[in-house]
Amino acid sequence: MQQEQFNKQLFDFLHQASTPFHAAEYLADHFHQAGFQRLLETENWNTEPGKGYYSIRDNGTLLAFRIADEPCEFTPWRMTGAHTDSPALQLKPLPDRSGNSYTQLGVEVYGGPLLATWFDRDLGIGGRVTIIDENDTIKIRLLDFRRPVVTIPSLAIHLDRKTNEEHTIDRQNHLYPLFSQALHNDASSPFSAIIRQQLQKQYPDLSLREILGFDLFCYDTQPPTFLGIKGEFISASRLDNLVSCFVGAQALLQDKVFDNCLLLCSNHEEIGSSSVAGAHGNFLQTALERLLPNAPSRQTTLNRSFLLSLDNAHALHPNFVEKHDPQHLPLLNHGPVIKYNANQRYATTGRSAALYKTLAHEAGVFPQEFVMKNDMACGSTIGPITATNLGIQTVDLGIPSLAMHSIREITGAKDPYLLFKTIAHFYSRPQLPQYEE
Repeated sequence: MQQEQFNKQLFDFLHQASTPFHAAEYLADHFHQAGFQRLLETENWNTEPGKGYYSIRDNGTLLAFRIADEPCEFTPWRMTGAHTDSPALQLKPLPDRSGNSYTQLGVEVYGGPLLATWFDRDLGIGGRVTIIDENDTIKIRLLDFRRPVVTIPSLAIHLDRKTNEEHTIDRQNHLYPLFSQALHNDASSPFSAIIRQQLQKQYPDLSLREILGFDLFCYDTQPPTFLGIKGEFISASRLDNLVSCFVGAQALLQDKVFDNCLLLCSNHEEIGSSSVAGAHGNFLQTALERLLPNAPSRQTTLNRSFLLSLDNAHALHPNFVEKHDPQHLPLLNHGPVIKYNANQRYATTGRSAALYKTLAHEAGVFPQEFVMKNDMACGSTIGPITATNLGIQTVDLGIPSLAMHSIREITGAKDPYLLFKTIAHFYSRPQLPQYEE
């Protein structure tokens, strides 16, 4: 696959994956079309060499893997990990708020978004809805209006002359999206009725008796685009971390992979990963216990295995050079970034970085390196969590990006494909590089 085709498919994924639930469904559909068999956690798993499988937990977390054609007892696992969620505004359980002829929706802040970027945007609503049908069966259905339905208007500068100097956002009072207007003294339809109408539109055969609950988010409806005079940049929502999910999936979908290869795309990373669907949960661990039931053999195998934790990295911001360590200045369109932290907020060590650099160089890619300034707090990823839980060698890396956690993020047009080349080589190399102890 060449870069132009790769980016075209990436744009389709970014546009369709409006929420973590839609991201997992999109990836699952592609694995299914490629012949991967779905496994349910409620059933025993019967797997065979040379076959591909996938499983979904809580609608938003996906695990996919291929088993080696001729696995032996200690055949290592080549793993990549990413996350499906992004900072957002999540609707409250009782969101309706009416007054002054307007209906607005109450939201909670999910993760750590740059809130100012959410104002004056054309926002859609999507997620999952849990219902009970006429046969007393509880069902879950994904929902997406697929068009702008809400917005959060900024306050005009004439009403706040100091907004450019002292602007603060009150999370409780300033973030109510505008949803509808009641005209001619007609009461607006409550939100639950609108959700019911949308479900009936998406699922005409659904016998819906009552909506029991939902997990719905606002999202930016503007599609991904190239920008820059030569189209050298990509601007899109949810680049962090859907790009990594897409890269890992495309690499696993290659015609030929070696050893045992696995991809985990977890939900809830942006809020700490402590959930049934997060990396602190036991999804990966219990899956490996099913695949490798003998505990001593499993630990020996994991000790021979390797994990690439994929999550976006901070590129040098040209307007804020002072925010970056002067010896570590990742640039857009210069390839993947290895992320380091002395306190293991990133799981990279000199040892794990060496293995990834070897793979990247063989693929014709030369990684960049990043470390946070000493006087600034460092973020983290699912890398340290997984390394701790499994005892597996791990490196943290990702594409360089600007405006991380904005509603629109930026990366280089070359960077997703350069990362893909290294992950594809990781999965397809006949043997992993070996350490001499």
